[in-house]
Amino acid sequence: MPDTNKLSRRRFLKATGGAATAAALAGCTGGDGEETTTTESGGGETETTQEDTGTELSGSVFNRILDGTITTMDPVAATDTSSGILIQQVFDCLMSYQNALPTVENELAADYTVSDDFTTYTFELADATYHNGDQVTASDFIYAWERLAASENSRRAYFILDSVGVEHETDDEDNYVPGSLGLEVGESETELVVNLAEPFHDTLEMFAYTSFAALPEGILGDIEEYDGEMEYTEFASNNPIGAGPFEFAFWEQGTAAAVSKYDDYYGQVAQVDNVRWQVIEDDTARYNYAMNENADYFGLPTAQYDPGLVQVDSTDEYGREVGQYGPVRNGKTLNYVGVPTLSIYYIGFNMEKVPKEVRQAFAYVLNQDQMVSEVFKGRGSPAELFTPPTIFPGGAQAASDLVSSDYPYSAGETDIEAARQVMEEAGYGPDNQFEVQWTQYNNNAWEEMASILRDQLASAHINMQIQKADFSTLLERGRNGQLEAYTLGWIADWPAPDNFLQLLNPPQTDTSEQGPISYVNWTAENGDAYQQATDAYQQVVDNPAPTDEAQQVRDEAYVDIETANWEDVAMLPVYNQKEETFWYDTVEIEPFGGMGPSRQKLNNVTLNR
Repeated sequence: MPDTNKLSRRRFLKATGGAATAAALAGCTGGDGEETTTTESGGGETETTQEDTGTELSGSVFNRILDGTITTMDPVAATDTSSGILIQQVFDCLMSYQNALPTVENELAADYTVSDDFTTYTFELADATYHNGDQVTASDFIYAWERLAASENSRRAYFILDSVGVEHETDDEDNYVPGSLGLEVGESETELVVNLAEPFHDTLEMFAYTSFAALPEGILGDIEEYDGEMEYTEFASNNPIGAGPFEFAFWEQGTAAAVSKYDDYYGQVAQVDNVRWQVIEDDTARYNYAMNENADYFGLPTAQYDPGLVQVDSTDEYGREVGQYGPVRNGKTLNYVGVPTLSIYYIGFNMEKVPKEVRQAFAYVLNQDQMVSEVFKGRGSPAELFTPPTIFPGGAQAASDLVSSDYPYSAGETDIEAARQVMEEAGYGPDNQFEVQWTQYNNNAWEEMASILRDQLASAHINMQIQKADFSTLLERGRNGQLEAYTLGWIADWPAPDNFLQLLNPPQTDTSEQGPISYVNWTAENGDAYQQATDAYQQVVDNPAPTDEAQQVRDEAYVDIETANWEDVAMLPVYNQKEETFWYDTVEIEPFGGMGPSRQKLNNVTLNR
């Protein structure tokens, strides 16, 4: 096929369903972006029990909680963590992140080879079956990935067309031509050949994302040449067919969902008969549910969390802290893991509406250390860089050294005088304040941070008004260019800096275009470092290969993008999240890794009751 994808990779990302924007935003954890909304709302003393649903499960049940609503069981349509957590159990991919550690291992790929130029991957498939008994074949992957690229239900087309860059054709308007993916059946149906238009350094990592999961060929009719064996709503809501360790059991909208073990799984057959999730969005209700021992494994809302109850026994090479927490309200001491996830939570600015001097004033007054300690109760680490420190070029020490030597906004302290000075030099004063609208989703912790900033900024001639919106409304306003200052975040789709720094590629931030990947509208008119950031990201695009030489070019470009953002303050990093999870002694489970708990399969969980 012709090398037409090079233009596609560089074009403005039209299909950013982003593990991205809808999935991984401030207060969201888990991957892709993938991602559960962590709310901090209050609420009365309510109690939720398993009797909320009448669906019966036979055998052992591993009980969990979801704090966000499930939207779909279709792997190419899901952009929220609650859906992704279930999808992870039902569907398998070529590769996987074992226990969510940021290194990939074979899953449905029994073996693979890579061409010398890193553009052709040949996968030998495992001897696996779907939950309907059909064999997993190379044709299934070709069909499933065509859905990812071409289905009207897909929210992740750019993953395959732009991020990985599977070879394909485009029409005169640069749209994907259906049926043109560079995918082939090899010598038999057990061999899948994948052709890329150019090398991509995290190809295998992307193939671990559930958007690339295998589906039985022809099960749905939402792409050309297929009529579909079932209606789309049946598949997406009631009968998803995958090749994962668990089969879909039920999903009651807004209430509960469950999966049951698949006895003919090609890998480790699940040790528990069922996994069941209760959907509880209210913080206090979730806490009561866990304290009443209706859940085996859960998070604790920040309002009910006491860092003084954590006892860390060990920290491993991945930074995972393992220990105990308690005693809690019911008198029990819980098992504990705290994991630094590949995430960044930040303040974003619509640069067309918020002048540079105002953005810089925000940067001067924001004390990330104070916010992590006082507002987020130590559940993370302060961040001045947009790239998480563990994947920053040269590692965490290099990130720390760069901040120490070059960060221009008084790291670790609040500098109101510098904020006032930059505003007064721009002509602002007591009788000429700048008014800015701060928009955030419903979250008490972020509202507390906003209140601190509002009071500090008042001394620097900035009048900040705080507005709350539900998650979907905030995203819609962002896409429409209606935000000014806002709080969002990002969680890794793949463990490399460009997955994060694409949000700071100026051409991809234009809200007048379809599907902006972020909402900052960074242009030459509102940012002195616009060209630096644009050129640096182009260097990333032009050097995608998994070679030492290309990596060196990308590493230098990553730093240039970070320093360009420091100069223009398109986004103001706040913290990298430490995901903390708790469980009773009735459960044996491996700690999850930096890709987040939504990337962990549960077939190795055992129960001791």
